[in-house]
Amino acid sequence: MTHTPTPFPEGFLWGASTAAHQIEGNNTNSDWWAKEHSATEHVEQPSLDACDSYHRWSDDMDLLAGLGFTDYRFSIEWARIEPAEGHFSRAEIAHYRRMVEGAIARGLRPMVTLHHFTVPRWFEERGGWTADGAVALFARYVAATAPVIGTGVRHVCTINEPNMIAVMAGLAKSGNDGFPPAGLPTPDADTTDAVIAAHHAAVREVKAINPEIQAGWTVANQVYQALPGAEDVTAAYRHPREDVFIEAARGDDWIGVQSYTRTMIGQDGPVPAPDDAERTLTQWEYYPAAVGHALRHTAEIAGDIPLVVTENGIATADDTRRIDYYTGALSAVGAAIEDGVNVAGYLAWSALDNYEWGSYRPTFGLISVDPETFARTAKPSAVWLGGLAAGRELPRVAA
Repeated sequence: MTHTPTPFPEGFLWGASTAAHQIEGNNTNSDWWAKEHSATEHVEQPSLDACDSYHRWSDDMDLLAGLGFTDYRFSIEWARIEPAEGHFSRAEIAHYRRMVEGAIARGLRPMVTLHHFTVPRWFEERGGWTADGAVALFARYVAATAPVIGTGVRHVCTINEPNMIAVMAGLAKSGNDGFPPAGLPTPDADTTDAVIAAHHAAVREVKAINPEIQAGWTVANQVYQALPGAEDVTAAYRHPREDVFIEAARGDDWIGVQSYTRTMIGQDGPVPAPDDAERTLTQWEYYPAAVGHALRHTAEIAGDIPLVVTENGIATADDTRRIDYYTGALSAVGAAIEDGVNVAGYLAWSALDNYEWGSYRPTFGLISVDPETFARTAKPSAVWLGGLAAGRELPRVAA
């Protein structure tokens, strides 16, 4: 194997991503905290202190900057900023502003996500995204984040993985206990409409805060691959689960591409990966090339809008497999760039081993976190990936 470098485009974002609920700890006013502590919800572990990043965010940023990364995507927590309907916490707004300023001081460009799966408990109790007035309430929250994002923040993500929000709403309405063996449940149509409307309202609010902010959202790309003769089935299956959300972003400044594996589609729908396929700790097929397919498909749907890989990675206890996965993924990113796909950045998931929505077992992190002391330790993959950022080139692997 030989490695031929692919240069970064001008201004390329190179970093890692996190989400508030997954790393902060003690997000007690959120809907997810309520789920974690409810006898009716099937949650293996509660988040509790998580990585204690609410207090240790400076440690996280010091590590990322020291490793050579230039960008850090993190989310701010609506449930902290508006813990009760109509009550906005000046202290929490100031906390997140300190994070923005801390990132800038360390040479990390902050990408701020306004909504990463969790909502305030009061918002969920009044009916969530499909309740009357929900879009306006989200827009009001976005407007309240002006002191956080108004200066020094170039990229803002309004809503993370809206297609998964609609899928989870569909799953809840169906009364099913979990996901099918392959593929995704049917998204709830009303939730789809609501989160698209909320996104467009949020973009307007962001632009009112500062028209120079680059606003977009991120889509969970499942890399649907048609088996012979199943092209039409694949397109019909993919559209409500993915393409409608990409189409809704056509007027945005950028689109976030988030990809981990692929989904094969046959005449009867999704087909599980072969029994002998290598699987990650999330039981997904090990498929590093997924992100390249996701970038190309998103470009086909959205047109020439800048694409940012906002999540890509692998849950594994074997860090050598993580490096191998990133090598293959970045090769696919480099090939897409060489073929003219407008890729503006790559942010790995995740900066830290964190709370993966019910369990700490799937370790995606470049940095490990001791659950007792919260000590951070950069893994070899973090040193390797940060070194690529410092070298300002993407590896391209050729046979």
